[in-house]
Amino acid sequence: MIVEVLAVGTELLLGQIVNSNATRIGERLADAGLDHYQQTVVGDNDTRIVTALTAACSRSDAVIITGGLGPTQDDLTREAMARAAGVELVFDENQADRLRARWKLRGRTMPESNLQQAERPEGSTLIENPKGTAPGIRMRIGETWVIALPGVPAEMIPMLENDVIPFLRGDNTSVVASRLIRTWGESESAIAELLGDLYGSALNPTIAFLASSGEIKVRITAKAANRDEAMKLIAPVEATVRDRLGTLVFGADGDTIEVVVLDTLEKRGWTLGTAESATGGLVAGRITSVPGSSRTFRGSIVAYATDVKETALGVPADVIAANGVVSEPVAVAMAEGARSALGVDVALGLTGSAGPDPQEQPVGTFMISVATPDGTRVRTFRMPGDRERIRTFATTASLQLIRLSLQGVEWGTG
Repeated sequence: MIVEVLAVGTELLLGQIVNSNATRIGERLADAGLDHYQQTVVGDNDTRIVTALTAACSRSDAVIITGGLGPTQDDLTREAMARAAGVELVFDENQADRLRARWKLRGRTMPESNLQQAERPEGSTLIENPKGTAPGIRMRIGETWVIALPGVPAEMIPMLENDVIPFLRGDNTSVVASRLIRTWGESESAIAELLGDLYGSALNPTIAFLASSGEIKVRITAKAANRDEAMKLIAPVEATVRDRLGTLVFGADGDTIEVVVLDTLEKRGWTLGTAESATGGLVAGRITSVPGSSRTFRGSIVAYATDVKETALGVPADVIAANGVVSEPVAVAMAEGARSALGVDVALGLTGSAGPDPQEQPVGTFMISVATPDGTRVRTFRMPGDRERIRTFATTASLQLIRLSLQGVEWGTG
């Protein structure tokens, strides 16, 4: 069965609300083994909703609509469904009684406008909403099942889980499973070239590439009768991906880089500290977001000002004078100073020019150093993007270089 999602709400188009419903629905459709190829967002306009819904019905077996079921004038999903089906809206007295009872239970008087939520397209069925006043609606439009749910996630999710997915799944016993291989160190295009033949020949499993925050993720997805069978299909492809990408791979699924770093440190019995300048503590923030990080992470020195680098980290003034603040020698001195000041086995030293105005070096230039019991190394990066993106990339790169140092993988200036 092919299922499409249609999200209704001008606030989604304006970016005032993140369309988290689409993510949740996509995840559950995949878990249920239901094919999901397209999502559409449309504003609160009756004609445009009808047009989008008619198009979705022409190419899908089922359409899930979210939003537009409230009691106000701009809640138009009911009317749009009726128009698309060529039927009238009818008033459901039973639903009206449920609305009145719900408001009475709250000890409040129900506005008459809420009775709009007792209307439904002729021939449709209402879906109970245990969390709110807007019921869902299920009906046939031509050969397509159309199911409308409230846009409020707290209301939509239970209805999706308890009613919609079981209804759509029916006798479908197949499942879709995915494995997310996490990589760092090469561009998305380079990863795609290394795995090009796998992408071109793969039908089940399929391969996709996702870029985010400086990392490239390789998603392997398989469809089978059950999860175990799907994972068996994924296993040989995953093995090939790992073999080709080598140390570019640092984890899978929920293995974020900060989790990998902390786990590796704990296995070695080593502690970690950071000295940050341009990132202002973002690396430490990523590390301490992991529960239990206190077992290995001792602290951070955010040495933003030049004199703080000297007083808190012991960076020699003559090193700064000779090389500038944004330089490899200063990054090395920061890492070694942090290792001493914080009393840790492993320390990061990071300095850079995040912009928007250049500081000694072109915007995006970062020097990252890692000091361990085995020695100190440093590398220069040229990060792309605006200030926020540059600092995010620098944070990710810092965590990755800590990981490579712990694994004994060589990395040099680049």
